[in-house]
Amino acid sequence: MGTRVSYPVEVKMKAIEMRLAGVPVKEVMETLQIRNRTQLKTWMKWYKNGEVKRLEQPVGKQYTYGKGPHSQDAFAKLEAENRYLKQQLDILKKYKELERTWMRKS
Repeated sequence: MGTRVSYPVEVKMKAIEMRLAGVPVKEVMETLQIRNRTQLKTWMKWYKNGEVKRLEQPVGKQYTYGKGPHSQDAFAKLEAENRYLKQQLDILKKYKELERTWMRKS
């Protein structure tokens, strides 16, 4: 069995931001030196489901069973949710702009 790799939260968030910006998975993996494609997919799934706190969990810990740190206060949760919603809005704006350019071409 191979050794487990633990990535800092900053790397995980940078990977998510890059994917949301449309950077290909392979390029994200090479840039941030992420070993496994499925790891990136897992982070994206957690992010899309609003489970940002899970990005902070150490290797081998399962916070889905309520055993995670409860130290995150309400303000930090609201900040994370606000950041998530802003990124969703940015994605929608980019899509609308692309849609407009497609309509002009046809």
